[in-house]
Amino acid sequence: MPGPLSNAHTVTKLPAQDLERARAFYRDKLGLEPVEERTGGLRYVCGPTEFHLFSSAGAPSGASTQMAFEVENLEATLADLRARGVTFERFEMSGFEVRGDTIAAPDNYPSKGTGELGTFFYDSEGNLIGIAQPVREGATRG
Repeated sequence: MPGPLSNAHTVTKLPAQDLERARAFYRDKLGLEPVEERTGGLRYVCGPTEFHLFSSAGAPSGASTQMAFEVENLEATLADLRARGVTFERFEMSGFEVRGDTIAAPDNYPSKGTGELGTFFYDSEGNLIGIAQPVREGATRG
């Protein structure tokens, strides 16, 4: 039976201790320019996929690497995944509002909306997986 994430858009998120150094690497070494920026983040699109670099100053390298699924209805997706036995993690993140198992980001990349709601869980191999719902213009943040 297909799960609630079978048609979700996936986004890889990579930590950067120094965001400007990372921008230079991706530009100069890989020929990639961000299509959008936000405070502490750069968004890149490569074909049908995208990845984000985010400022992770202070976190160990790789500790925040994740794949994320973007969904339209976070609440319904979480209910389905909980019923399947997924356990969500609670993270305190600077600049984010914690609401139970979810966090609310104060901003987002302009094309993706005015904010983001999300949560995290670990897969069976210890990889951090995120689920996020962009907050669209005029919508409330839950």
